[in-house]
Amino acid sequence: MEEERNGVWLPSRACFTAHQNVYEPEPNSQFASARASSASVMSIPLCTTSAETPWTLSPIHMSSPNSLLYQCLASLHRHEGDIFAIAVSGDVIFTGSETCRIHAWEQPYCTKIGHIKANASEVRAILAYGKVLFTTHSDFKIRVWDVSITEGFHPKKITTLPQRSPFFLFSRKNSHQHKDYITCLAYNHVEKLLYTGSWDRTVKAWKVSENQCVDSFLAHKGHVNAIVINQQDGCVFSCSSDGTVKIWRRVYGEGSHMLTTTLKFQPSPVNALALSSSSNTCFLYSGSSDGLINFWEKERMSGRFNNRGFLQGHHFAVLCLEAVMELLLIGSEDTTIKIWRRDENHFHSCLVVIDRHQGPVRCLAAALEMESIVMWLLVYSVSSDQTLKVWRVKFPTEKNLQDSEVNEQLTENIEFKISPVLSPSWVEKKLQGNHF
Repeated sequence: MEEERNGVWLPSRACFTAHQNVYEPEPNSQFASARASSASVMSIPLCTTSAETPWTLSPIHMSSPNSLLYQCLASLHRHEGDIFAIAVSGDVIFTGSETCRIHAWEQPYCTKIGHIKANASEVRAILAYGKVLFTTHSDFKIRVWDVSITEGFHPKKITTLPQRSPFFLFSRKNSHQHKDYITCLAYNHVEKLLYTGSWDRTVKAWKVSENQCVDSFLAHKGHVNAIVINQQDGCVFSCSSDGTVKIWRRVYGEGSHMLTTTLKFQPSPVNALALSSSSNTCFLYSGSSDGLINFWEKERMSGRFNNRGFLQGHHFAVLCLEAVMELLLIGSEDTTIKIWRRDENHFHSCLVVIDRHQGPVRCLAAALEMESIVMWLLVYSVSSDQTLKVWRVKFPTEKNLQDSEVNEQLTENIEFKISPVLSPSWVEKKLQGNHF
């Protein structure tokens, strides 16, 4: 533990700086078209972040200034192994990969700050809440880090869950420990409970302040792929490769949880969940391997979730979802990122399609910016092509959406076609397998 507490690497003069998330146009900055042709693309020379890191700054592709939809701010390529997870906290981006290091980058341009070194590799999931960072590793344990920002980046390990009992120093595994990879994390802000979902089909609830597992239950018949929490009522939502979405409630006054609802509309594995809630509405979204996104609306009186339909437009699996206010971000195996907006009548429209990755988009994170009548969205995407990309996406206000030229442009972006960056041999191999 002492070795892990001190396993923090810092570059010289690396520190956090206050960053205001307001867009300031730069000279010669251009926004990329949502469907840019390869003839209009130009590249910026590669630049290595440092001599000792496996990360390299990739070319940023820019196109003609005809569109005002999105701009790629940074692109990082990792030469050694896949990137598994991403989390954003304040001005910092955290990434987890096959190694034992959690890298920290200053947003939005991915300036290297430092990294945290753990004793176990394969950081499969990352969750940031305030000054605390949760990470999961190949030893099927959770590590909790203090990433407080003072004058520099000096993270410290708080604890490891589960902790080994002093009476069982020679036992290899704790009875509360997961038996397989922990693939998802969620945190209840009110109850201060950390939820973990694993390929061992279980969900566990942890009281971090007491270093205790307060509940563990068999949640699904397949791998648990995602967990989200409604912070207003404490409901826990889980999804699995068994094709189900389940809703759990904590028993009042106890640590145990009970199943209240099972949502199942297709046999396809469910890979991702997102919750979009406000004081008036609550929508649950699920993304599955058949390329569909089902969504449910919560009734005000009964609290039941009623299916309101599905979104389509992906030929391959939906791998990740992220909800920001009325916006829904979708990352797919077809290498695209689609951003949808839900209007006041609960209708959904696809606003932007980003197709600059060359592999499946496996995880997303986002942060909202506001400037006068313009809304900006910082989007962070990680792909199996071993890249991390940062996008600034512009959204017109409802008033500007009435402009005919903007409406025509958005209508063009709704049209779906397979991204031209897909390898034909990869597509043929994918189509031959029964993954739909």
